[in-house]
Amino acid sequence: MTVTKDNIPPKRIHVVAGVIYHPTKQQVLIARRPVHLHQGGLWEFPGGKVASGETPELALQRELMEELAIDVTDCHPFLRTEHDYSDKLIVLDVWAVHKFKGRPKGNEGQRVNWVDISVLNDYPFPAANHAVLEKVVAASAS
Repeated sequence: MTVTKDNIPPKRIHVVAGVIYHPTKQQVLIARRPVHLHQGGLWEFPGGKVASGETPELALQRELMEELAIDVTDCHPFLRTEHDYSDKLIVLDVWAVHKFKGRPKGNEGQRVNWVDISVLNDYPFPAANHAVLEKVVAASAS
């Protein structure tokens, strides 16, 4: 287990995120993190914390409804990764979202953009998202 400089284990946070694919283009939806949050100003795949007793899939559906006003109708596990920031350990369950109802919008005031997968690496993302980016780009090339 990783320990901090004070020999205290970092806080473990279980998070879900959705790689939301555009229905007709080679694009995915990304959101900009509010400046006042951890890793603020960087881009991310939308999602949020998994509540106690909640499955990752249900957490994803709830978070995407809250954040983007979309109802996920087709998703599957894409990648699970962990990233150790000095103050917290992020366990990230990432889901591929291929179908949804509604038109995505930043319900919480966040900026959202459909981005061509070919230029996805031009956007700054938190370090916890790097494995996700690699897999999204590699999958689109095959």
